[in-house]
Amino acid sequence: MITFILMEPKVAGNVGAVARVLKNFGFKDLVIIDPKCDVKSIEAQGRAKHARDVLKRAKIAHPSILKSFHTLISTTAQLGSDYNIPRSPVTPEQLHEILPESSLSSNKKINVGILFGREGSGLTNEEVMASDFILTIPSQKDYPTLNLSHSVAIVAYELSKHRSTRKVHSHISLATDLERHQLIKMLDDVLDSLDFATKERKETQKKVWKRVFSKSFMSKRESFAVMGFFRHLQNKLKK
Repeated sequence: MITFILMEPKVAGNVGAVARVLKNFGFKDLVIIDPKCDVKSIEAQGRAKHARDVLKRAKIAHPSILKSFHTLISTTAQLGSDYNIPRSPVTPEQLHEILPESSLSSNKKINVGILFGREGSGLTNEEVMASDFILTIPSQKDYPTLNLSHSVAIVAYELSKHRSTRKVHSHISLATDLERHQLIKMLDDVLDSLDFATKERKETQKKVWKRVFSKSFMSKRESFAVMGFFRHLQNKLKK
């Protein structure tokens, strides 16, 4: 299931326009974090047009809701490199390639959140750091920032194109949130048992491997195999 998330929107009309484009492309799940405007106002409803049902059911939430998503994707106009781990981006066109088919359906077991930043200032570095993937929309360098509803429309359109495309691995059961968290905990335990030149290098290793696991959409069988490897490694390190 794909949920579109707006971070602290300031303009009610933008929120209504987002609801409209979501319905245009067959999406209905909208979360609004700490809005700075009346998202159910007449202005918002007017911009939503025939998507007032999407606006009405939109959930107003605290930033802590971001932790509830199986996979979190943050949008940004600021590009990075291999050395800037959180800002190595994919484009809307590539997005369907990294997501399991079940996330494009109403399957609530694979809950993917796509986070859009504030009008003007976007997302903070901390918010970007908390995500599993970074999404960027290629645009002109002299004016790279798009209107909020335009950004949502591009992403929703690209995802909608692939909703009916069957993938050969769609029958595979993915690791649950609990299994992923256990895997990361075991990884941290192993890394804490190893010697690093500095604390920063150890933390970098943790960040890199966490992102590798998050981006892999590991199956249950694969996660159990990696857990088994970590147990074996931990036993070796204790000797």
